[in-house]
This record gives sequence, C-alpha cells and structure tokens, in this order.
Amino acid sequence: MRYACLLVLFLPAVFAQDGAAIYQERCASCHDMPQARVPSLSTIKAMTGEAIYGALTSGTMKSRAEGLTTQQIFALLGYIAPTGAAQAAPVAITATCQGEAAFRMGPNDPQWNGWSPGLTNSRFQDAAGAKLTAPDVPKLKLKWAFNLGAVTLARSQPTIVGGRVFLASQTGAVYALDADSGCTRWGYQAAPGLRGGITVGEANGVPAVFFSDAGATMYALNAQTGALIWKIRPVDHYATLATATPRYYKGVVYQPFSSFEEVVGADPKAECCTFRGSVVALDAGTGKKIWQTFTIAEAAQPTHKNAGGVQQRGPSGAGVWGSPTIDEQLGALYVATGDNYSDPPSNTSDAILAMDLKTGTLLWSRQLTEKDAFNTSCAAPPFTNCPEAKGPDYDFGQSPVLVSLGGGKRALVIGQKSGMVHAVDPDQKGEVLWQTRAGAGSALGGSQWGSAADGQKVYVAISDLGIGVVADPKSPQGFRLTLDPKKGGGLHALDLKTGKIVWSAAPAAACPAGSTDCSPAQSAAVTAIPGVVFSGSLDGHLRAYSAGTGKVLWDTDTAREFETVNGKAAHGGSMDAAGPAVVNGMVFVNSGYNQYGGAPGNVFLAFSVDGK
Repeated sequence: MRYACLLVLFLPAVFAQDGAAIYQERCASCHDMPQARVPSLSTIKAMTGEAIYGALTSGTMKSRAEGLTTQQIFALLGYIAPTGAAQAAPVAITATCQGEAAFRMGPNDPQWNGWSPGLTNSRFQDAAGAKLTAPDVPKLKLKWAFNLGAVTLARSQPTIVGGRVFLASQTGAVYALDADSGCTRWGYQAAPGLRGGITVGEANGVPAVFFSDAGATMYALNAQTGALIWKIRPVDHYATLATATPRYYKGVVYQPFSSFEEVVGADPKAECCTFRGSVVALDAGTGKKIWQTFTIAEAAQPTHKNAGGVQQRGPSGAGVWGSPTIDEQLGALYVATGDNYSDPPSNTSDAILAMDLKTGTLLWSRQLTEKDAFNTSCAAPPFTNCPEAKGPDYDFGQSPVLVSLGGGKRALVIGQKSGMVHAVDPDQKGEVLWQTRAGAGSALGGSQWGSAADGQKVYVAISDLGIGVVADPKSPQGFRLTLDPKKGGGLHALDLKTGKIVWSAAPAAACPAGSTDCSPAQSAAVTAIPGVVFSGSLDGHLRAYSAGTGKVLWDTDTAREFETVNGKAAHGGSMDAAGPAVVNGMVFVNSGYNQYGGAPGNVFLAFSVDGK
C-alpha cells in the first residue's frame, strides 16, 4: 500500500494555486517564451509526470528546483498537469454497442456491486449470483478482452450490475461495457490515475455510478448515459488519495481516504506529517457532505525539529485503503487503518474502527499492531524524518469481512501485512477471538489486498514479495525494481470459528528462468464461489482452487497478448490489487501491474464456460 512514488506523479492539480506561483517564479521566463532547445509548456505537458519529476530532482532542471520541498514539487506537477504516455487518452471511449438498451438494476439480479457482492465484504458470490459450479470451472475459456489504453497497470475492481461492466482505468477513463460482448455502452473521462472501483446506486431516483479519482475528487454519473450528475472534492489535504472502492447504502455514499504523505517524509525539508485518514459520508443525490470522521481524533501538532531544523508534526497517517464494511444489525460501518507517518504513534493506526452509519461517531477501535509509525525516510540514510518508533509498516490494506459463526456469534476477520489473520468480535467492541499466522510478513508481504469467506472458511492469499533494486540508466529514476522469482505466494484456508489452518496451497509460480519481473507472490484480492477460490499472482496466472482441498482446478496465463473487442491488441502481465468478479457464469479480471517491478499490462478479460 505504500512506496507510492510513481503513483503520486499522476495526481491531478490539488495544489494548483501554489504550483502556479512556483511555475511563474522559476519556469515561466523560459518555457512561456521558448527558444532554441527550450521546450514550451505545452511540450512539457505532453511528458509523463514521472519524466518531469526526474528532470526536477536529478536531471537537467535540478538547479531550477533547488530549495523546493517535495510538497512544492508535487504542487508544481499538479499545475503542469502532465498528459504523457502514462495518462494518454483511452483506446476507445465512444459507444460501440449496436442499439439502445435501458439500464435496469433488479434487486435479485446477479451482480457484483463494488468491492464485494454484499455489504459484508466477504468477496463471496453465491450459487444464484455466480451461475458457475466447480465442475464448470476447468472449462473456462476467454470470451472477450478489452484494451484499457496506454497504461502499465490495471488495478480497479470491476463492478457488474444490470448486465453491464463498470470499469475505471489509470487513464481516468470510466467505461460501461456490455457484460456479454464487451462492447462499449458509454465512456466518461475523469482525472487520470483512477485507483479504486465503482459502486452503483441511485441519485434522486436515477441509477448512478459513484467513484473517486486519485486526487480524492468524487463523481456521480448517470448509469444509463454516463452524464455527470455531480462532482465534489470533500477533503482538503493536498496529499489525499482515494484507493478504496466507495460503498453505497440507503442513499448515502461512504468513501474512505488515504494519502501519499508517507512518501513526502523522505524529503529532509518536509514538515512531516499532517495528514489524517478519514471516512466521508455523502448524500448520493447531491454530493453534499453528511459527515467526515478522522481516524485520528486530534489534528497534528508540532513535535520537534529534525536534524536540519525543519519542524516535524504528528500524530499523522492511519489512512484507510479498503472499502467500508456495513453492519446492518448494529447500524455500523467498519474500516481498517494504515500505519502512522510520524511520532507520536496513535492508538487507532493498524486497527479496526467501528463508526455509526448515520453520524460517523466512533463506536470503538481495536488496534492490532502498536507503535507502527513509518515513512519512507526510514528506508534509506540519512533517516532524517524517520519516527523514533520506526514501525514495521504492517498496516492493513484490505477490508474487514463480517461473518456469522452460528449461535448468534459473529466476527470481523481480516488479514494483515504482518502475515497475521485476525478475528475480532463486533458485538464486544472488537474483542480478539483468535489470531493465526499465515505468512512471514513485510512492508509488501503478508496478506495485502483482500480475503474471501464462504461461511465456513476464510481464504487468505500471501504476498511476501521478494524485491530488489538494480541500476537502469533508461529509467527516469536511474534504477528499476526486480522481483525474486522464487520468493512469496501461497493460499491458506482457515476455519472461521477457530482460526485453525484447514489447508495450505503452496505457491505455483510459472516464472521463466532468469526473469526479473515475475514472482509467485499472491497480493491480489481473493474471490470465492461455492466450492472454488480464485487467486491471481504476480506471475500473471489466475488460478482456481478447490475450496475443500486447495487443489488447483484451473490455471490460465494472462501475461500474453490478446486480441480485443475495441481495436488494438492488449497485453496482460502481473495480477495485483483488485481480484476477479464472478457473475452470471462469467469471470471478469484485470491483468497488468508493474508498480513493484512486476510485468506491465493493459487488458481486461472476461471468461465463460467454453468461451460461449
């Protein structure tokens, strides 16, 4: 969930006013009246954010950026608003489906709405919704593929409602596709860098889709036409990110927020840190804010000055990376939090929080890792802004799963980057029921993005990624990340009542000899249907396992080229972040993820029995 250096370069203008002032002071005299080899501002805009950042921090423009803090460089990038290859226009955003078809959202129709088919975030699709059985799974074949444009990773969870696939892209494109054929019903261009998924609900009686861009601006679109209903940025901190898929419930949209300020801490000149994670509730019809609850009650205060004399602040951090879980029985909302960025550590980081659905009032919290204060200054000398706590960076990236244990007993079950799986009692203010180690754990290890539960077992995939760095003069940073093809991965089934591991499936990586962008790590969210568990891997394979034994039932290699329904061929790669969605006899999944050294890709895939 961190080391977001590459991601933040593609944020929209969140500090445009300050960025404009910096541009006028340091850049305008040359780039507004370019001569000889000096590029114009329009030419600079056509570059990628990554390339501009490299020029400002280690390249030809380093002298002009001298003295700027990381925050100011981000502000300048926000003003420039780069539109290069990583943010190119989508491959196809015009309607290609033949004929009109009214969008209907029947309450009993098969669907996968948001992060999970249900409010409990179990990522389990029942037999009626899946219409896919264990004997069917080995017969799955590609039905259609869709090119997501000039992107290098595909991370947004697909939503399938009313026979349509609602899908967000790194380019900022939002698509409404026909689930059966993959043709485009409509497209909408939002700000680049969409990370979270889409949820479907209603806005003043009109079917609508809700999502947030990377810069934390939220949108509501007409689900039939793609027309904008409202657009609002309900938060004000410059570093805010929206990675979590929002949740729609009874006329309200609930959106959690995290940030990239943890990366800013690497700058010795940064006043680290002031961001606090939060959950915002918005009126679905108007976008008006109903409430906002911060994960840290008190705003950051001055604490001390670092070795360079720069003021430090805290507490900070505790962002929320996963979609909210709704408890209709108690009228509560549950989220899990990330680590702190600075001292002093708070008691609500690395925790499960319960909030009142109507008011946002914090009902209880249960911290599961103490004193986890960390920022990227801790990763390399001189460690100027590294907190004294120097936590292990073991925060939560996934949603708590609300399950029934029988006899009126319930639990919230969640995997952690520490490698631990926890079960707590939501009816006893988070009292710990059991804890089981499923992975070794690390900053990019343990259980990353999401687990699945089928009423008997919880299925937990393990990352434990092996990652390295090598010099690369072709990269704007001068280096690139590499993956250990023999380290990481595995899938475990745990008994929901006891936490006992029922079975474990060993990593099954298919990495070519000598590869540096392939890994057996299973970081992506897990999906379950009756009798089957789906888990994607950084080796580019999507595998289906027997829910009873862990045996592999089906294995498809997505790290290859695909002909697509919208024009140019696309290529798959590593699978990470979002997991498959299973609806009405089909399996939908993204392929391509190079953020941590994996194989890039830009394809969305749809499988069905015999490809029919």
